[in-house]
Amino acid sequence: MGNEQGIISMMLNAGWVIQLVLLVLLFFSVVSWAIIITKYFSVKQAHNLSISFVDYFFQVRNLSDAFDRASAPDAGPVAHMYRAGYKELRKAPAAGETADPKMTRMVMIENVKRALRREMETQLDRLSQMISFLATAGNITPFIGLFGTVWGIMESFHSIGQKGAANLAVVAPGISEALIATAAGLAVAIPAVIAYNYFLSRIRSIETEMESFSADFLNIVERESLRMEG
Repeated sequence: MGNEQGIISMMLNAGWVIQLVLLVLLFFSVVSWAIIITKYFSVKQAHNLSISFVDYFFQVRNLSDAFDRASAPDAGPVAHMYRAGYKELRKAPAAGETADPKMTRMVMIENVKRALRREMETQLDRLSQMISFLATAGNITPFIGLFGTVWGIMESFHSIGQKGAANLAVVAPGISEALIATAAGLAVAIPAVIAYNYFLSRIRSIETEMESFSADFLNIVERESLRMEG
């Protein structure tokens, strides 16, 4: 408790430059933790919903039923991707309506593939929103803290020059106040970097799941089109 009061006292007694640095670091910390908490739940939900939809899709093996499930308000990224692909599939002409069914099938599959890819990129962009701030915080907050430390040490040496004394009692308070800025910068940067890497890993896992589902869905579409063509 005494140490905490001492640290708070040093912050309050620090020079205005160091206090400004601490306010900037506080801003980065608050925003970073807000993003961490928000993204943790949203990415976790996206992963769970995607796994749930994939399991449902391969159980029912019915494109129309799967589309109804994918149209639910709480559908995950894979469901959104499937819905986009299925909508494109329904635009394709029926067998016998074209002079060249083989060419029609190839065009249809290519259109469905583009629709899946486009929706996948949209979902990944949505999942990745705001996590770049964590990377920014992790990169720059240590340097902001270091700036406050350097400034505080400069002020300490300036005080030595004015007082003409270089004993510990003169130097220690200013250096202690200055080092708080570096500690604060690291306290912001470390969780931000850890969270950024964690979210990046989870989003890549979801991307892999989406790519795998896309390949499986295209195989089903191609088999069905060949069967109808035959």
